[in-house]
Amino acid sequence: MDITSLLAQATQPYQPVQPRQALDNSVDYMERLFAQLINFLPTLLGAVAILLVGLLIAAVVSSIVRGIFNRTNVDNRIAAAILGRTDQRDLPKVEKVISNFVFWVIVLITAVAVLQTLNLQVVSQPLNTFLNTVLGYIPKIVGAIILFGVAWVVATIVKLITTRGLGALRLDERLNTQFEDRTAASQNQLSLSETISNALYWFIFLLFLLPILNALELNQALLPIQSLITQVISILPNILAAVLIAAAGWLLATIVRRIVTNLLASAGSDRLGARFGLRQTTAGQSLSAIIGTIVYILILIPFAIAALNALRIEAISVPAIAMLQQILNALPLIFTAAIILIAAYFLGRFVSELVTNILTSIGFDNIFSVLGIPTRRTRTTIVQASTQPDATRVATTTRTPSEIVGIVVLVGIMLFATVAAVDVLNIPALTALVSGLTIVFGRILAGLAVFAIGLFLANLAFGIITASGNRQAQILGQIARVAIIALVSAMALQQIGVASDIVNLAFGLLLGAFAIATALAFGLGAREVAGEQVRELLTSFKSKRN
Repeated sequence: MDITSLLAQATQPYQPVQPRQALDNSVDYMERLFAQLINFLPTLLGAVAILLVGLLIAAVVSSIVRGIFNRTNVDNRIAAAILGRTDQRDLPKVEKVISNFVFWVIVLITAVAVLQTLNLQVVSQPLNTFLNTVLGYIPKIVGAIILFGVAWVVATIVKLITTRGLGALRLDERLNTQFEDRTAASQNQLSLSETISNALYWFIFLLFLLPILNALELNQALLPIQSLITQVISILPNILAAVLIAAAGWLLATIVRRIVTNLLASAGSDRLGARFGLRQTTAGQSLSAIIGTIVYILILIPFAIAALNALRIEAISVPAIAMLQQILNALPLIFTAAIILIAAYFLGRFVSELVTNILTSIGFDNIFSVLGIPTRRTRTTIVQASTQPDATRVATTTRTPSEIVGIVVLVGIMLFATVAAVDVLNIPALTALVSGLTIVFGRILAGLAVFAIGLFLANLAFGIITASGNRQAQILGQIARVAIIALVSAMALQQIGVASDIVNLAFGLLLGAFAIATALAFGLGAREVAGEQVRELLTSFKSKRN
């Protein structure tokens, strides 16, 4: 009799019996119970033995699995590769997770075996069903792991081949020479070969993701992944075509830039650029390099448009192509504006030197003395920068008035040329801005001319008045000069356009105050003389009347 029948008998309802019969039944019940326990004891001992052996096997197998992973270091490499880390620090303990999984699987099998040994079908049935499900899914997991391992091996081989191949072609060195910053460290350079290798590495994993999910029978997750992979594969030819077009354009632009740069450098364009401050130093480029870069960009723009057209992604290509097309259409206008500015600069330099020479020959350098402005002699100051033999000497010179006028003429010509160049570009806002600056510059020049003429007239009046030799001539001359300077200052400010109403009001108030002060001074100072003259007039009038 098993434990189930014993439990059934124990749960039967109590029925009253006779004392003698009850005693006999009790003795009989205890004998049968003891016999059943004796019969059940081997089963119980077998279940305990199975449990102990199962726990021992689980501990031993778990320890062996953990030791294997600790010795091989394969798990850390796989985890680092999956997580995309170059180092193996702070990685999840894969060996601990796998060993614990093996341990609990064996413990679960042992528990099912123990329950079946004890004939506890009610308890063992759900565990047995769960265990069958887990064990039935293990081949799928193993298949997925095998596919993942194959994907990792293939991706690693492709990445290694790509890195070595692009390294043999020296693609990174050739690319970094185009955008090299001479002051930047080498670790900040762009590694295109590594970028391409990583892209291919993860793309292979993406391709193997579909069979891995299929092996796991994850149908719900399989549909969106399958749609994604289909879209990616369908767009791959367009991406490859765009990359090939862009690479061909970059190669052609690089070759043409080197040819143009070397040709212009051999023709002596760098010496011409050095006259305008374009020197090949650590902070700048030579004229030949600048022209070569411009040619490089001009070649790249059509290829960029063609690459975007080949990509066939309207959300990206349409606005980018429109922008590049606008730049391409604006290039002739930009070149025309640049030619206008260059021609104006050379013309301005010629006219500036011509005006400077003419003014110097007619004695314009003495204009400050004529205007009565104190000047100091032109001098050259030599500043010793260092005591070293290769120390530089800095020379500062004072420009003559003729040179200043020449610079003003050059600036004026460049301003007018800028207006014409901006008008060619057809940018109304920029045209209005430059035109406004030109008008302001003209007003300032006109104001300075008015002020210079006023200074000349003030000094001329001062000289004429003081030439009479009277005692009050010096005071009257100063008054006349101050009055003329005040008048021309107001006229100059009004010509410049600096708060015309305020200038007129201030000049009127100043002139009125001066007139009132003069009248008061004359009236109060000559009161007695005026009274005597009035009395004489009255006396003369009365005498004539009598």
